[in-house]
Amino acid sequence: MNHEELTKKIDAYLDDNWDVMVEDIATLVRIPSFLESDKAADGAPFGPGPKQALDAALGIAERMGFQTHDAEGYIGFADFPGASDTQIGIIGHTDVVPAGPGWTFEPYEVTRKDGYLMGRGTLDDKGPSMVALHAMKFWKDQGAQFPYTLRFLFGTNEESGMGDVAYYHLHYDDPAFLFTPDAEFPVCYGEKGGFDGLLMSKPLPESERVIVSFTGGAATNAVPGLADAVVKAKAGDLPDTDRILVTEDGPGRARLSATGKSAHASLPDDGVNAIGLIVDYLLEHDLCSPDERAFLELDQKLLNHTDGSGLGIQAQDEYFGPLTVVGGTMEIKDDRFVQSLDSRFPTSITADEITERVRQLAERIGGAFENTLLMEPFLVKPDSPVIQALLDAYNEATGEDAKPFTMGGGTYAREFKAGASFGPEKPWVKDPDWVGGMHGPDEGVSEELLKQSFKIYALTIQKLMELDLK
Repeated sequence: MNHEELTKKIDAYLDDNWDVMVEDIATLVRIPSFLESDKAADGAPFGPGPKQALDAALGIAERMGFQTHDAEGYIGFADFPGASDTQIGIIGHTDVVPAGPGWTFEPYEVTRKDGYLMGRGTLDDKGPSMVALHAMKFWKDQGAQFPYTLRFLFGTNEESGMGDVAYYHLHYDDPAFLFTPDAEFPVCYGEKGGFDGLLMSKPLPESERVIVSFTGGAATNAVPGLADAVVKAKAGDLPDTDRILVTEDGPGRARLSATGKSAHASLPDDGVNAIGLIVDYLLEHDLCSPDERAFLELDQKLLNHTDGSGLGIQAQDEYFGPLTVVGGTMEIKDDRFVQSLDSRFPTSITADEITERVRQLAERIGGAFENTLLMEPFLVKPDSPVIQALLDAYNEATGEDAKPFTMGGGTYAREFKAGASFGPEKPWVKDPDWVGGMHGPDEGVSEELLKQSFKIYALTIQKLMELDLK
């Protein structure tokens, strides 16, 4: 099949099946598939939502005629058998971060507005996963006879630990190469290291605190758009700001409600940290005891310096650029302030160095710090045949002359022996202001972007199948 004929067939499939794709996306978006560890059960290790979403995705794949398998609720897959057992993989995830506050649209429904699909997971990653699965079905409908087996993996724990792929590695061999439609175009060949931690104050009983409560953020891997604190003070004595509203919360208590701007943790400069807004306000208006101030001043060094310079962990290298760090969530637990930390780090600093530097700062104020998640940086050479195949498919579909890149986000690609993250976002294309990004309120994605992604993925499958992967 020549390129012109293939393009026409791809366009025809889109015309005939786009509404079906949207409904498949909507089927998944309707399921609030975030982690609920306290509701884990046999066959549903991450709770009922992720299990229900996995069942729905496998049901869609089975309807398409693929061979499906549920691996004890950890992960599932759909196979398009080829002439050999060598596999090319595509992996998407059906879990999401919690909706969180601030939505204008219904988070667990797909709303179509002005060429956009709105809802939690439309962009990350239910929408792209269904588009890529349909690219696989396109080739099945053509009666393709591939040299390699094409396997689509449906993850259920990408947002909160990747226990799904850990299970997969224990029971199955890796594909020869795999891509995930869970990042940006044109093609990402490397990802920064991922480091999560908890920064904790010394124990501070409420009787000794000015701050009664402090909550912020819905996920550790996002810049928090909303935060809230209650303090022992008269609301009438405290001014509002352009981002903080002060209201009375009972006799002698004031509530501070901050509105920032959500963003992915790998792109902190796109957001405004609501926790940081409240920390700055508390310090400026002396709404804290001396021990609280010591913690807030340390927290401020984290929240106000997204390059890590405030904590002494600033670093960069030639592949990945500068380290980034955000404070994603805040709570008071067991009379301690607990601030989460998410850092994306290059090869010029180690996780041990980050841990030690932050731990020393915490111990100076009687607090503590612990590392809770670690993913080492990974890199696939940009001139390798597999990366070039993805890049060629992208450039053919778009008419661009794009180049591969590295990023700070963490995707499934890093969990396999050979992988890449591959679309569908185009950060240089600006969406309307009412369209939110992944992990934030009013998450949405352009229908045209998803349609173009389908074309790219259909071309990519053909190009990968033409490579010598044995």
